[in-house]
Amino acid sequence: MEKQYSVADAKNSLTSIIHDVETGVPVKLTRHGKPVAILLSIREYDFLKKNKGSFWQLLMEFRNSMEKEGIDISDSDFAGLRDVTSGREVNI
Repeated sequence: MEKQYSVADAKNSLTSIIHDVETGVPVKLTRHGKPVAILLSIREYDFLKKNKGSFWQLLMEFRNSMEKEGIDISDSDFAGLRDVTSGREVNI
């Protein structure tokens, strides 16, 4: 569960906040009740920063993994998922 501190309170509780962040608890900093920053552990930051590749690259990896597992995804798998109605009537 994420913890939250005002910037003013964070100045007085920095040691405690750093300990929480190191144990994996993200900390949200607020100013006048509005979020302004998030503090993360270096492990979480490195994970988020890591280049995961382009959309196309990831799509191709997904398709290859499905092929290796013998899973065939066809157009029929998507039939009925989209609402094709024209929507609601609007009086102008």
